[in-house]
Amino acid sequence: MHSRLRRTVWALVAMGALGGPAWAADPSGVWLTETGSSRVRIAPCGGGFCGTIVSAPGKGLDVKNPDPALQNRSVVGVQILDARQADGTGFSGSLYNPNDGKTYSGSLKLTGPNTLEVAGCVMSVFCKRQTWTRVK
Repeated sequence: MHSRLRRTVWALVAMGALGGPAWAADPSGVWLTETGSSRVRIAPCGGGFCGTIVSAPGKGLDVKNPDPALQNRSVVGVQILDARQADGTGFSGSLYNPNDGKTYSGSLKLTGPNTLEVAGCVMSVFCKRQTWTRVK
């Protein structure tokens, strides 16, 4: 292959123009939530990915949990994301929000090498999305 053509092909691959994005489609790692107040570790589980809180502000208690027996537990160590179903652009499943104690239909999708879109939806229509940033 001519060297100029080879450089052009490699440049297109690096920009993601050929064969999808240039970054790995693996969201494993530690992510800072959009508010910057908590960190979530995402790891492979059951063919998809699960997320567990690894740091939270203040006392970080699960006071809004609907189960009174769990309201005094720390949210650190609580799995809040269970996205085991590949859906073409990311993974879907459920998302627990300790801020209101509710579990929503959830999804995650890498939008860049260091950005992750996390969504929680009610009736698959009303969704709230956040962009999380990878912790280096």
